[in-house]
Amino acid sequence: MQAFGRFIADNGRWLGGGFLLTFFSSFGQTFFISLSNAGIRQAYGLSHGDFGGLYMLATLGSALTLPFLGRVLDRYRTMTVAIGTLVMLALATVSMGLSTSVPALVLSLYMLRLFGQGMMTQTAFTATGRWFSASRGRAVSLVTLGHQAGEALLPFLFVIVAGAIGWRASWFTGTGALLLVALPLVMLLLRRDRVPQNDPETIRRAPVRQWTLSEVLRDPKFYLISAGVLAPPFVATTIFFHQVYLTELRGWPLTLFAAGFAVMSVANVAFTLLAGWLIDRTSAARVLPLFLLPLAAASFVAAFVTAPWAIFLFMALMGVSNGFSSTLSGAMWPELYGTRHLGAIRSVVVATMVFASAAGPGLTGYLIDAGVDYDLQLAAMGLYSLVAAAGMWTVSMRIRRPRGDGVPASE
Repeated sequence: MQAFGRFIADNGRWLGGGFLLTFFSSFGQTFFISLSNAGIRQAYGLSHGDFGGLYMLATLGSALTLPFLGRVLDRYRTMTVAIGTLVMLALATVSMGLSTSVPALVLSLYMLRLFGQGMMTQTAFTATGRWFSASRGRAVSLVTLGHQAGEALLPFLFVIVAGAIGWRASWFTGTGALLLVALPLVMLLLRRDRVPQNDPETIRRAPVRQWTLSEVLRDPKFYLISAGVLAPPFVATTIFFHQVYLTELRGWPLTLFAAGFAVMSVANVAFTLLAGWLIDRTSAARVLPLFLLPLAAASFVAAFVTAPWAIFLFMALMGVSNGFSSTLSGAMWPELYGTRHLGAIRSVVVATMVFASAAGPGLTGYLIDAGVDYDLQLAAMGLYSLVAAAGMWTVSMRIRRPRGDGVPASE
């Protein structure tokens, strides 16, 4: 614990900057946007399928844009990219509150998804992956806690604020938080980059081959891993996007479901830190097969357990899976493919994850409108997660065992 505390103290500015980026990425995350679901559908006269389709369109647009925009992280300083991303995300929150037409709504959603879910997270994890080597697992796990803090605090706060001033005006409070809190703090903390090549931890490690994006795209393992990585954003985004529908279906109070996010965040925190410790002790490749099993269990609980306490069990299992997957997402790609082209590589990875998060709400929304049983859909998500977990185990076995420095070499 002393060593862990010293690590945090020595690297507080970079860890804190990454934490803030992931925390404020919440404004572009589905769990936060979906809290306005009912208000948006009522204001624009949209069905579940209509709004799901528009959300899918906006998210797909952000996924197609991200591989091009994400490359700026390989060309410009982290602070420069972070400032630009925060300003654009603030503009997106303003647009969300002011939009009065469907095209304006789609544009607002596109900007929220691109600069919130996409570039805020992309900037935090790409920078952390470059700044740390032997302690990358710990660093990524601490930066990831920003997501968990956002999931724990913001839904509850939004429900309270929206109840007092309405869902549109609530988005303007997000604008103020981004410009008056996030922007100056990020500028202060990230004005200087960490230089890992001067760190003794880096000297202990043998160099990792620096893959180009074109080489990664020709590697079969990349696609096998990506197939498993798509499961969490697809399942989680789908369930959180349709949380209002699920609570209506079960007869659960929406405030009780919102309170469940705090349970998910506690599990997230615990297993994010555990995943970081495991990755530094072994490797990301060895942890890879574990993270989808709790997701499968969470899907089955949501599908088959109707009692109100199921909210908290489901949220806890989601937290376990998210804790593992978030840390793995930040640590695995630089471990396998190096850091020189990490911005370009991660932008493709994040784009595929955004694509999955887009497909989930749209597909399930149309299935709901078509009368397909939602419980059956949830069970199918659990089955997919189990199949994907088996695939991750196969991939993990194909990756060579770690060398003496603890870093697995790709085949």
